[in-house]
Amino acid sequence: MRVAVVGGGVSGLTAAYRLRTRLGDTATITVLEADGVLGGKLRTAEVAGVRFDVGAEAFLSRRPEALELIRETGLADEVVHPTPARSTVCAGGRRVPLPGGTMMGVPGSADAVAGVLSERGREMVAAEPGLPPVSLGEEDVALGGLLRSRFGDELVDRLVDPLLGGVYAGGADGLGLRATLPALASAIEGGAGSLTVAAASLLPAPAKGSPGTPVFGTLTGGLGTLVDRLAELAKPDLRLETRVVALRRRETGWTLETGHGETLDADAVILAVPAPAARRLLDGVVPEASEALSRIELASMAVVALALPPGTELPDASGVLISAGERHRDGTPFAAKAFTFSSRKWAHFAGGPVFVRGSVGRFREPGALRADDTELVRLVRADLAELTGITAAPVDVVVTRWGGGLPQYGVGHLGLVERAERAVSGLPGLAIAGAALHGVGVPACIGTATAAAEAIVAGIAP
Repeated sequence: MRVAVVGGGVSGLTAAYRLRTRLGDTATITVLEADGVLGGKLRTAEVAGVRFDVGAEAFLSRRPEALELIRETGLADEVVHPTPARSTVCAGGRRVPLPGGTMMGVPGSADAVAGVLSERGREMVAAEPGLPPVSLGEEDVALGGLLRSRFGDELVDRLVDPLLGGVYAGGADGLGLRATLPALASAIEGGAGSLTVAAASLLPAPAKGSPGTPVFGTLTGGLGTLVDRLAELAKPDLRLETRVVALRRRETGWTLETGHGETLDADAVILAVPAPAARRLLDGVVPEASEALSRIELASMAVVALALPPGTELPDASGVLISAGERHRDGTPFAAKAFTFSSRKWAHFAGGPVFVRGSVGRFREPGALRADDTELVRLVRADLAELTGITAAPVDVVVTRWGGGLPQYGVGHLGLVERAERAVSGLPGLAIAGAALHGVGVPACIGTATAAAEAIVAGIAP
């Protein structure tokens, strides 16, 4: 059995690992990765001599896929969870604690967001349950439009957009309700007459005597540790710096053509690449899937990792989100959309250099991304000084750019994914996986990869 996995990110490597466990050592599993390194958006770099994540820095631990895979691959002892330090948000010219009692910024009560909003904004939230009941049709609706019509602009601009920007690098106006907050949509369809009531019904009950289940987790050696372990266990024929430029169907399998002019025959193929690459490869092979994936837009971003001198005092917070409309005192806009005070957020960074991550880039607003690395670092350091007063020169800096790194889950996204998956499933020995399908987080990517591998195995079972 010969299976080609196109894409060496966490989705592709998970698929390769799953195939190896199911097909055994006799199968030939080839992983083709256009970049020179594995991992995709999971990238751990050496910053001031310390392994530090410059892509995704954590996984959602309340979803099972990532934790289960980590335990299965023998990395459970490296799992850590954030410290109790709370995140903050810069909104309305103030840096305030990120409120609890919300679902991605949608409040379960007016009191929950009183510290972030003006009195007028709080009054609009308080009045929302008294508005006519929310009615959702069969199609998805724009999240931003719905929230603005019920709560006003302030809640969206000051709280919801900064939170969504951390996940998608896009704001509520360009995202779909069902695609991004399916539980909230389900609560409304289940009878919650208002968004406030729907959000309140989904919030976890207050913990009694214990901190409850941690929301996020990571690995002490960086998430790149999981990448390395998957590659080790999958034992693939690994081909880095090898871009697949064409996919052709044969009578009993597939032929892949690389940018080096080479061809590779396979019995089955898993495409675990971003939507634009999958679209190009499926064009002419599965036209309906190609067309559907072509409609998924992407946002670019960058991570500026700063290692500050030991002893540098960080704010007593895990980080700060920055609303799009916020300005420096001189009126210039912030370049960053968020900072993570990593040495506050993760206890394993205690001692040695003090780590901070600056995130830059919003959908359709390249802004500071146009700057070269030197200027981008200067802008991010200026933002950090404005927000925290920290002006210490870093002992090391790593800039990592993610061009087209984050798919946008716009209105109609679920329908596009359904069309693509249905069309692909009609061809034996072909499957797709990745962040463009059912979630951009690590657990969701692992889930799509597992499903793709199972589909391939099921298709060849005697």
